Amino acid sequence: MPRTLSVAGLSLMLALVTAPTLANDTAPVVAAERAFAAQGLELGWVAAFKRNAAPDGITFSPEPVNAQANLAKLPEGKDPVPLTWWPVWAGMARSGDMGFTMGPFAIGDKGFGHFFTVWVRQPDGSWKWVYDGGPRNKDKSPLGPDTEPASLPPATAAAGSAEAAMKQVTALESALAAQAASDARAAYLAHLAPDARVMGSPEQPATTPEAVTAELSRRAPALSFAALGGKASSAGDLAFTYGSAAWTGKDGQPHRGHYVRIWQNRTQGWKLVFDELLPVPPAKS
Repeated sequence: MPRTLSVAGLSLMLALVTAPTLANDTAPVVAAERAFAAQGLELGWVAAFKRNAAPDGITFSPEPVNAQANLAKLPEGKDPVPLTWWPVWAGMARSGDMGFTMGPFAIGDKGFGHFFTVWVRQPDGSWKWVYDGGPRNKDKSPLGPDTEPASLPPATAAAGSAEAAMKQVTALESALAAQAASDARAAYLAHLAPDARVMGSPEQPATTPEAVTAELSRRAPALSFAALGGKASSAGDLAFTYGSAAWTGKDGQPHRGHYVRIWQNRTQGWKLVFDELLPVPPAKS
């Protein structure tokens, strides 16, 4: 994606962001992410985040906090070192009111990582994010800004309402947490879709079953999870959840962090199509 936009290009993005959404059409959330990134370059990341966060959006700082309240504490202004990012994967609910984007970010030419953004269509038709965050990576992503974003295939089942979806997903989260307390790898594999993506370590996001297995092996063998929140599409086919995580590290010390997940309703039942585990950085001494 070009890092500067013409007036015509920005107008097209804004038209896509506010246009009526067809079932599983990911173009609006891809356009929203690209416009968000363009504002980051033009205005600085703080101003861009303020303009794109929903009133109920959350970030981890390091605990879950209201994004707008947290951003209000920070000064706006152009960044001395540019923060750039671009989407390479996206998904959309069949009801066209909730979606997500994922992709690489770069801090100048030295800091790298991946973001994950959950988008919700607002009453005025605009798209705002309700979650944004992701891990740092040790290497630069091989997928550049010109990468055409891949799309999650549409859901093949729906619960019929957001309330019904969250009730079903909450039960699955409880089952996953119960098993993960003794065998995290088996718990994940029991719920992950074959095309799921998993990230959280300094390695590149896992996008194949083999890479997912490798990424899971980097996590502790036992994990303690506690759900904290989430929301679902009005069709009941896509759900976002987040919560706290705790584990014993290879150093024998207690560690903690947070998880973020996307569940999709399929003919075989709800499947986990995205999971990230974000450790809380150790406290500075």
